[in-house]
Amino acid sequence: MNTLTISPKYQVVIPKEIREALHLAPGQKVQIIAHDNRIELVPVQPMRRMRGFLKGIDTDVSCEEDRP
Repeated sequence: MNTLTISPKYQVVIPKEIREALHLAPGQKVQIIAHDNRIELVPVQPMRRMRGFLKGIDTDVSCEEDRP
């Protein structure tokens, strides 16, 4: 388990093995979420990178009878 320390300026350094595993780059935006008693950091992905991530999803949706 990796740990980090909060600096006096409330800054943290993400451990190298985590940065490499998630392909994080300097200046990259990260969304922070407080959930119960924990903090989650979620890398913000550019829309171009999201292209095709729903490939193969089932788009067959059944409608109610009164809907066209």
